[in-house]
Amino acid sequence: METERNLRKSRIGTVVSDKMDKTVVVAVDTLTKHKLYKKFVKSTNKFKAHDEDNICGIGDKVLITETRKLSKDKYFRVDKVIEKAK
Repeated sequence: METERNLRKSRIGTVVSDKMDKTVVVAVDTLTKHKLYKKFVKSTNKFKAHDEDNICGIGDKVLITETRKLSKDKYFRVDKVIEKAK
């Protein structure tokens, strides 16, 4: 009997730090509408993501996918680099 895996959350963000070995920090911006004032508010979350080959650099736009817990606060991995920084 085969079991199906649940869908993993994917996010698109910008690399803000690549100083660690095999790890990058990715900032993901989201727009949410304020309940009372109906104005769009931008919020930023930072996630640590696993970068096996150290291919990401600061400013790169990347797709990260949720995975099993890899360390204390790292539970995403870099799926692909969408756009390289200049």
